[in-house]
Amino acid sequence: MKEEEMKHMDHMDHDGEHSHHDHHSHHEHMVADFRKRFWISIVVTLPILVLSPMLQVLFGVDTYLHFNGDNYVLFVFASFVFFYGGWPFLKGLGTEVKAKLPGMMTLIGLAISTAYIYSSVVVFGLPGKVFFWELVTLVDIMLLGHWIEMRSVMGASRALEELAKLMPSKAHKLLADGSTEDVAVEDIRVGDRVLVKPGEKLPVDGIVTEGMSSVNEAMLTGESLPVVKHEKDQVIGGSINGEGSLVVEIKKTGKDSYLSQVVKLVREAQESKSKSQDLASRAALWLTFIALGAGGITMFIWLFFTTKNFAFALERTVTVMVITCPHALGLAVPLVVAVSTAISAKNGLLIRNRGAFEHARNIQAVIFDKTGTLTEGKFGVTDTLVFGTDYSKEDILTLAASVETNSEHPIARGIVFSAEKTFPVKDFTSITGRGATGMVEGKEIMVVSPGYLKENGKEISDKQIETFSAQGKTVVFILINGEVKGAVALADIIRKESKEAVSKLREMGIRSIMLTGDNKQVASWVAEEIGIDEVFAEVLPHEKADKVKEVMGRGLVVAMTGDGVNDAPALALADVGIAIGAGTDVAIETADIVLVKSNPLDVVKILNLARATYRKMAQNLAWATGYNALAIPLAAGALYSFGIVLSPAAGAVLMSLSTVIVAINARMLKI
Repeated sequence: MKEEEMKHMDHMDHDGEHSHHDHHSHHEHMVADFRKRFWISIVVTLPILVLSPMLQVLFGVDTYLHFNGDNYVLFVFASFVFFYGGWPFLKGLGTEVKAKLPGMMTLIGLAISTAYIYSSVVVFGLPGKVFFWELVTLVDIMLLGHWIEMRSVMGASRALEELAKLMPSKAHKLLADGSTEDVAVEDIRVGDRVLVKPGEKLPVDGIVTEGMSSVNEAMLTGESLPVVKHEKDQVIGGSINGEGSLVVEIKKTGKDSYLSQVVKLVREAQESKSKSQDLASRAALWLTFIALGAGGITMFIWLFFTTKNFAFALERTVTVMVITCPHALGLAVPLVVAVSTAISAKNGLLIRNRGAFEHARNIQAVIFDKTGTLTEGKFGVTDTLVFGTDYSKEDILTLAASVETNSEHPIARGIVFSAEKTFPVKDFTSITGRGATGMVEGKEIMVVSPGYLKENGKEISDKQIETFSAQGKTVVFILINGEVKGAVALADIIRKESKEAVSKLREMGIRSIMLTGDNKQVASWVAEEIGIDEVFAEVLPHEKADKVKEVMGRGLVVAMTGDGVNDAPALALADVGIAIGAGTDVAIETADIVLVKSNPLDVVKILNLARATYRKMAQNLAWATGYNALAIPLAAGALYSFGIVLSPAAGAVLMSLSTVIVAINARMLKI
């Protein structure tokens, strides 16, 4: 983040942002720590694998690599990985035990500690097998999983920084003598006047005192059309000025500004978001109790109810602990997530929050922001009418676009955007507030408003035009040599995929709801066109999160899909926030999932993928825990009287086999 942006962010909310950046730095440090420990541990793991007796025998190289004192070298390398790489888990074990909430950290800590202590004792004289390679690979896998997990946590904390980037760092302050001085935005005070040039961002909230221009507020308010601002109209800091210059008197700064209020809403929504407990953690809790209980019972029975010595009892106990090593359990969820993340990335679906993605399988309602999500966020021609038989629809649109190429008005740009070609225009003239005229192909072409026709006694009575007006569309008329020959209706263009997406969601039993700041006529037209189940229209920006709360209050699991700054609080509050990739960075940073292609059909894809991913997770967790239920009695020596004794080495092989099965099942998600 640039220095001036940092200063401005502090100006907006110094205390809150200071703690936010501390939190952000903490996460960055944790990510870097796991990454560093993983790579260093991986490097040290290589010689451990080469020196491990079991692996040497397995690959038939024990006669070449064995040398006097190799076990001591192995011990030194393994000790380093245990204490350095395993430190986060040993520390986590202590924290969980202290909090009386044993979980994955407890199980990992116990597994690596048991393997390390037993193997160390074997190196220094106790008969048995060493388990150093199982120990270090478990540490490596867990470090990798936690590194990936911490990186995903980082994303959400960037949202507030992205909001600050919307604001310019400088403003053109008007002085008493009429000259301007460039000053830092944080130095502007209420009552100051600033000059905003064409194409610039408005530095703060205020009221226009001089000038007229169209202002693009789409990324702040969700309004699809640029809004024409005259004297005494309010403007919002962060919106983009169009073709004219404006003089703005400052009314709000710092914490009182619109953007700062959105910052506050995003923070509150993020903090209120519930944290769903991971399935693997719950399974690990039970597996911890099973492992501890089985290990203790095994040791007790062999020591006090048989004639076997301590070494044999310890070997049985270690076999239980090794076979309960959570390789498979630790990978059951991360492997499936890794595969599903890769699949989604190839399809332009970026998963930023694993917990929310897993929760997406339960979605019962999807709330769509209209502008830029269900629609393209571009003003364009939706209908063309022809009066008479002299011209085709294409002719009417082409002639209108030819005249409008010289105009910067939003309606003009919408007509030009929708036309496939244009002709050169001569004698172009703008009719203030009414339209434009010019000579095209030797004909006088006028593109005018209904008001112009009324003033000149040329009103057209047509049911279709009445329908367009009822739908909230903007209608302009085309006159050729003084006669009304056609009309075009303009509106925010509906994405062609929206209707299919809503239809498929209905097939999945999911309700579609549209949220928009537009008027009820426009909202009803869009909803009818694509088959939306429910509409919230004329929703003010700060009310969007309230609407999400309202729907969630019905007991529904809700996904919010949007692209604007004003959608950020709603995205953060919903059970699953889905950002359209073409939207602002802040919407993307606040969301749990990002649709890079800005295609509503991708909402269907991500929900289907979430359901398939959960099925694989459930299968893997069932296998990882079920395998232990069968393997632990064998490891404990339940079939010893039948001559079946599972050695620690065999236990390690079974543990590895369980991991392979989990990995293969995860890969099957691609099929």
